[in-house]
Formats: sequence, structure tokens, C-alpha cells
Amino acid sequence: MTPTDEEREQRESVDLKDPGLAAFLAWLLPGLGHLYQGRTAKAGLFFVCIMGTYLYGLCLGSSNQELPGGHPIGWGRVVYFSWGPEEKRLAYFCQVGTGLPALPALVQASRMSSGKRVWWGGFMAPPRREDSPSDDPNRSQPTANELNYYLHPYLELGKHFTMIAGLLNILAIYDAWGGPVFTETAKKEDEKEDKEKKKDEDQEGPGDDAPPGEGARGEG
Repeated sequence: MTPTDEEREQRESVDLKDPGLAAFLAWLLPGLGHLYQGRTAKAGLFFVCIMGTYLYGLCLGSSNQELPGGHPIGWGRVVYFSWGPEEKRLAYFCQVGTGLPALPALVQASRMSSGKRVWWGGFMAPPRREDSPSDDPNRSQPTANELNYYLHPYLELGKHFTMIAGLLNILAIYDAWGGPVFTETAKKEDEKEDKEKKKDEDQEGPGDDAPPGEGARGEG
């Protein structure tokens, strides 16, 4: 399909500004890099779709149900960071693709590993170890087995929804950095159309625009 002049003008008028900064802002918050570039339609689309998917996953991994000790399970249990002999949370490397919304997990992991009480009621905190001492300040936090028992299968569903959101934002980051992916294709289509026009003009010949007397010389 041949692009119209208006479509060509829109493609050529995309101002990416500082692509590096736009990519960083797009990672920091989905859609923020496109908003910085003035691409408000894409900014709104990416924010709603990616953050909607991410928040839905968070809700799936949340519950007010009480554990045997009388403490609630808490919220945002599907997004957390852990890197130890008991668990290497590879899923977080996908989830952190959403940027700022996944960073509280790093704060919570740091506090738990240093023996400090986690914040925000355990929001995005890693599970407590099974062999934690009785004087552990995070004794009220659920273990991995408890999370699987009370939230299964929502724990896995929520994990995958948040992972998908992070991976989708990687595509949005690339779009903010490199611009519309169809730019090179559009250039080739324009060049092809220009060649076809030139070919048609050459085939038409001089026609009625031939200078006077040319026909008489041809007859002689």
C-alpha cells in the first residue's frame, strides 16, 4: 500500500529528542519516554496496557487472609528479589523491566537480608526463610511454602502477568530509543514510488509538448 503524503510527513516529523534519555524515562515508568518526546497517544497506550497488566498481576498475588500466626499474607507478594542458596528469583529480571514500580522489591530484599524489619507491611518483600530464628524481626512474614499454599495458583499467574508487563515495556523502551520501526520500510516505498513515476514519465515521451517544426523535419 502506497503511503499518502500526510503519512510520510508524520513519519518524518517524529522528534525523538534525546533517544538515550527517552529510553531511560520509558524504563523508569511505562509511557514516560514517549511523553517526553511528545508522542502522547503512544504514551497513554503503553502506560495503560503495561501498568494495567502489571497491577493486575500484583493483585493476583495479594490477600488479606491471615496466616496461622494471625498476620495477613499482604500485598504484592509476586514481585520480590531474592538471590541466595535457597532461591534465585530470575523472574524479577523480567519484572524490573517496568522500572520504578518494581524497585521497592530491592529495598525490601536489602532490609530483610541485613536483619531489619521490612516496610509497608511486607509489600514486595521476599519470603521469610523456614529456619529463621525466633527473634527475627520479620517473623510475621510468610514463608515460600505458605505463599504457595494460600495463594496457589494465583501466585504463579500473578508472577507471569508481572513478567509479561516487564517484557512488554522492553519493546516500548526500544520504540522510544529508535523511533517507529517502519521508517526504513517507508523510505524504500517512497523511493520505489519515485522510480515508478519517473519510468511512467519516460514512457509517455514528448507528446503534445514537442517543439514546432519537429514533425516536419521528421517527414523530410
